Amino acid sequence: MSKAEKTKLFILEQTAEIFNKKGYAATSLSDITQATGLTKGSIYGNFQNKEEVAIAAFEYNATNLYKKLRDVSTQEGQTNKDRLLALVDLYRNHWDIFYQKGGCPLLNAATDADDTFPELKKSVAYAFEQWAKLFAEIITNGIEQHEFKKESDAYQYAYLFISLIEGGIVLSKTTNKINHLYNTLDRIVLIINNEITL
Repeated sequence: MSKAEKTKLFILEQTAEIFNKKGYAATSLSDITQATGLTKGSIYGNFQNKEEVAIAAFEYNATNLYKKLRDVSTQEGQTNKDRLLALVDLYRNHWDIFYQKGGCPLLNAATDADDTFPELKKSVAYAFEQWAKLFAEIITNGIEQHEFKKESDAYQYAYLFISLIEGGIVLSKTTNKINHLYNTLDRIVLIINNEITL
């Protein structure tokens, strides 16, 4: 990496969690300079403005989440059902990591962006599409390999699973009761076993 690329990565590494916890709109330039130890000039030497840092920080967070999702669902010897269940188990077994970092970066950014930060909203929409695509690819593969029922609508289930997971995260984080997330994950497992699997 070039020096500029290393500096950009350093800024994102130091600020990504702050953006996720404090909010993409609420995080200030002073938060960024304090976290990185860099001057305002150094920040703006690498990014055009705070909004560009916010979008890059979200994409950094989203990419890290996607890598985790991809890693747990591409283990050697997994059936397609195993792959779906591995995605569910990631949230069940590692919720504490998500919680410590401020919760799901996609959910936080989606709430933060809404209609006030259209550029960030585009990045969030793309991240959700990638997550849905991962679920849908697994379901489609399962249909082709005669593991899942052929009438299963891959994208319909993909977005249903995402909605359930994100809803469970919201309730658990807001009430400090993890059982809300576990209940939604249990429901997804039931859907996989009873509605999708042959």
